[in-house]
Amino acid sequence: MNKEIENIMEEYILLYDIVSKKPVFWISDYKIPFSEVENFDVRMSDIQDAEERLERFKPFLKNEFEELVASDGLIESELTKIKKMEKKLKLKGSLYLKQDNELQVAGSIKARGGIYEVLKHTEKLAFENNLIDEFSSYEELSKEENKKFFSKYTIQVGSTGNLGLSIGIISAKIGYKVIVHMSSDAKTWKKDLLREKGVKVVEYPDDYSRAVEEGRRLSDLDKYSYFIDDEKSLDLFLGYGVAASRLKKQLEAEKIKVDSKNPLFVYLPCGVGGGPGGIAFGLKLLYGDNVHCFFAEPTHSPCMLIGMYTKTYDKYSVQDFGLDNRTIADGLAVGRASGFVSRALIELLNGVYTVTDDELYKYQYELYNSEKIYLEPSACAGFKGVVEVENEERLELYLKNNSKYMKNATHIVWGTGGSLVPEPIRDKQLSIGKNINI
Repeated sequence: MNKEIENIMEEYILLYDIVSKKPVFWISDYKIPFSEVENFDVRMSDIQDAEERLERFKPFLKNEFEELVASDGLIESELTKIKKMEKKLKLKGSLYLKQDNELQVAGSIKARGGIYEVLKHTEKLAFENNLIDEFSSYEELSKEENKKFFSKYTIQVGSTGNLGLSIGIISAKIGYKVIVHMSSDAKTWKKDLLREKGVKVVEYPDDYSRAVEEGRRLSDLDKYSYFIDDEKSLDLFLGYGVAASRLKKQLEAEKIKVDSKNPLFVYLPCGVGGGPGGIAFGLKLLYGDNVHCFFAEPTHSPCMLIGMYTKTYDKYSVQDFGLDNRTIADGLAVGRASGFVSRALIELLNGVYTVTDDELYKYQYELYNSEKIYLEPSACAGFKGVVEVENEERLELYLKNNSKYMKNATHIVWGTGGSLVPEPIRDKQLSIGKNINI
């Protein structure tokens, strides 16, 4: 480590545990009352605009994807009460799973932001080139002549896997050429599935940040290419943010109150930050201080934790602190946090915690064993947060005199992916988790 990093570690002592790969739970010192937060770069009207755009595309999506016929073109997941897991974890409050692992089309949370940004870009091109107008049904975009038009254009993205899948699948359906720049952490089956969809996959021996950097550079050289930038994209952020208003409707349908005496806790696995950031931001706009949002990261890849805890945001990578960014949680194997997201959430986020690969495997097995629900390892990171938050000592520190309301709390673990994982890989992962004691 250089002298600059050593000085930062001396100032922020939790870094010693972080660089030692010890699991930590950081309660943010920078969170302020929601009423005091000023100068939002994103407003609820921006998220509503994104939701309306997704509504306009429903006829096209229903026409292109058989699995969306039943939902009339809506890409959305169930909110599932997991009572057996709740009992296994010995919780005071109620436990739910937001099953983005079952999201149609792409099988992960990336079906939200990734698909949304491609659709927004498509709408822009379609209007500019008179393929549709304000009175058109977007089903018109399924016509062969329109798909031929889009084939002149290329969509590119850097990904560890799931974002590439979502963007590759939707872009190929529209007619675009697609190039996904994938890091060394990306799973082979994800690369193979993309190639089956007609997507060009470019592999890099380096990590996620390098794949994004090179993808951005190559896209900039082609005037017909559009790069989806997971590190900086506001459109991705807004696409994820739509999930908040939809979750609100689901909570109301379940007659679940959210107020000061009925707190809502949401646990979001975090890679570069776009997905969890957009969702957390949307939830804060809706519920203010009555929702408590926590990000979860692998002990080997805590980029958001380092960036927010030290308020250096995207200045440093985990490798700068001697961490290797190697984890079974490939979707979270990100070395450098999004500067945009970390700054946007600095006064809103309640905290960040880290989880080991063994813990991910174990929670994955326990969920499947108790509920017969499969999540990929990275999607199981939320369960560690529930256990940590309900810890008596943690409660007193975090909620102070409000800990008496925890029996009324609703905990939501965001299940970010899993339905597309091949059966042999599932079986291998579950057998590993069965034999781990934590």
